[in-house]
Amino acid sequence: MRYIRYACIAIFAVALIAVALANRGMVTLKLLPGEIAGLFAVAPTIELPLFVVIFGGIIAGLLVGFVWEWMREHAIRAENARNAREKRRLEREVKRLKSEKHEGKDEVLALLDEAS
Repeated sequence: MRYIRYACIAIFAVALIAVALANRGMVTLKLLPGEIAGLFAVAPTIELPLFVVIFGGIIAGLLVGFVWEWMREHAIRAENARNAREKRRLEREVKRLKSEKHEGKDEVLALLDEAS
């Protein structure tokens, strides 16, 4: 199974390298459209290889998706935390009640009763 995983990673790496080599051309990225940049008298631009733009877009999309999913699951995580706290509280209560039940009894009989 480990070799299959390594083979998939190698194929993915070769594909990424091929995309990067095929898209080495420089492109100009503009922060604002030309009309709006003229109004503000600012035209911030940057020149990057196309593969950097492609991979940056993929990474930005993944990050937005991860954050979106993390926020969406907040209610589920909060409910799980509440359930875990309730479970710990109930376990402590059961342990306390068992110790009160066997308070005046013989230790061996109390251990046998707890095991059943």
